[in-house]
Amino acid sequence: MTLLTIDDPVPPQPHGGLGAHPFLALGFRPFYLLGAAFAGVAAPAWTASYLGWQGMPRLDLLWHMHEMLFGFVIAIVIGFLYTAGRNWTGLWTPRGLPLAALVALWLAGRAAMALLPALPAAAVDVLFLPLAGLPLYRVIRRSGNTRNLVMVVLLAVLAAANAAYHASVLGLLPLSPMQPLYAAIVAVVVIESVLGGRVIPNFTANAVRGVRTRSDPRLEKLSLALTALTGLAWAALPLSLPLALLALAAAVVQLLRMALWKPLCTLRQPLLWILHLSYAWIPLGFVLLALACFGLVPQSAAVHALTVGAMGGLIIGMITRTALGHTGRMLRAGRPETAMYLLLQAGVLARLVAAFSDGPLRTAGLVAATLCWSLAFGLYCLQYGPYLFRSRVDGREG
Repeated sequence: MTLLTIDDPVPPQPHGGLGAHPFLALGFRPFYLLGAAFAGVAAPAWTASYLGWQGMPRLDLLWHMHEMLFGFVIAIVIGFLYTAGRNWTGLWTPRGLPLAALVALWLAGRAAMALLPALPAAAVDVLFLPLAGLPLYRVIRRSGNTRNLVMVVLLAVLAAANAAYHASVLGLLPLSPMQPLYAAIVAVVVIESVLGGRVIPNFTANAVRGVRTRSDPRLEKLSLALTALTGLAWAALPLSLPLALLALAAAVVQLLRMALWKPLCTLRQPLLWILHLSYAWIPLGFVLLALACFGLVPQSAAVHALTVGAMGGLIIGMITRTALGHTGRMLRAGRPETAMYLLLQAGVLARLVAAFSDGPLRTAGLVAATLCWSLAFGLYCLQYGPYLFRSRVDGREG
């Protein structure tokens, strides 16, 4: 892969062939679409396996959690960071054939995790994050944009968590495979906290007339520190008193931080309220985690508040907003976007009903949550697939 220099901000586009297709013009295009499509298929595959409706033993709970995190979520994170990295640095992140190669590696990982034995599946899957993170590190380092090196560090943390997961599954580490998965959940929450603190108050202040949002540097640093410590405790000390205290502290600080962003002023703007509402699942998820430490609620309620609620909601909010902006379209949510947002939130509630229930009600909650989730991301693919396959409507690159 040829690296760009700061003196070459816009290299010539490749001529002809696959590398010149608009779908490979910038990272968000293939990773958003394929990530959303995978989310829409993987969730019902696991639900069907869990309920005994189909016989694929590989599609167990560990597969489900791993693939939602290191398949779906990571695809969206990489697509977002490649696109944001282009804006942060003025340098091109992977596009054309190098981007196609990374997408092919991600797809190979998904196939390997579903079809291959544990060892060859691990050998394929662990390659993606290091190879995807390296180009981002290079453009950030070359541009001197050190503020955003934290994103590379967090990708490295996720790569280590993924390696630890596979090592534990293979019996090479004496820990439960759930522990690195819990650490990965909170690592993604830290990414959401960093990016959310930058963009959500700014989007709100820019879009809602007369509203002035604020950010308190002390709350910003404290929320990130407490969130990271909660992740470490969840991995090392599952359902313990220290974890409960850290989770409660993180929840309080995250709520205080959110209050400065004026969330109630966004109720008439779906592109904004989906971000505020989804972010609110982070402190709620930490409260549920603390309660789970005392045996008051099932741990799965906390897991799904942080994953389906926060991750799923923030992802659907950002992949609609950024896809509109980076394909040259108006930042306006129509009926399809509003339907996606409402379906996602309905799915969170249904999944929490399932977490707190047994018997037929649990089954109904799981099925409803899966349908809402798959419909939301299926609708995204139908509405945004044509946008992502075509050149920008304003004629710009990317």
